[in-house]
Amino acid sequence: MKEEITLDKLELNSIGIIEKIDCEGIIKRRLFDLGLVKGTKIKPVLKSPSGDPRAFEFRGSLIAIRKEQTEKIYCKTV
Repeated sequence: MKEEITLDKLELNSIGIIEKIDCEGIIKRRLFDLGLVKGTKIKPVLKSPSGDPRAFEFRGSLIAIRKEQTEKIYCKTV
């Protein structure tokens, strides 16, 4: 594994493994409910024309997440 970065900096089609989520309250609960927990493999696969949101593939799903949230999700690159 390589360096720890925030999810918004993970390059398209590269794989990261979630290390921690640095937010609280309902947003953190929503991310956990989606399956974004420590150890989850995640891959950014699409970016909207404006750059926000980006679509991520993880646990067999494709979910769009805004930069506001991806800046608070830390992952290690593979």
